[in-house]
Amino acid sequence: QVHLVESGGGLVQPGGSLRLSCAASGSIFSIYAMGWYRRAPGKQRELVAQITSAGPNYADSVKGRFTISRDNAKNTVDLQMNSLKPEDTAVYYCKISTRNSNYWGQGTQVTVSS
Repeated sequence: QVHLVESGGGLVQPGGSLRLSCAASGSIFSIYAMGWYRRAPGKQRELVAQITSAGPNYADSVKGRFTISRDNAKNTVDLQMNSLKPEDTAVYYCKISTRNSNYWGQGTQVTVSS
């Protein structure tokens, strides 16, 4: 059974930085994408960043501020978030996609506020 565990969320002031990490336990085969999504209060869940063998892609709202990275050997995916804004406040979810399944983490809260 596969479990994804996120860490690194918290409260940060505008302009600050946070690094989210996602670690997968269990056996996962044929991963083709690893990514981060978020759900802000009153809004639908949206893609923040995703990385595949072709490279990373980002939501326009985070380009130039967020960086996604992955470690294939460890099945981990990180999200470095810089220059955070209040509108980045959300619950952030890790997602790993294989040919047959999508796996989600439980979410970690990120709050950007002074």
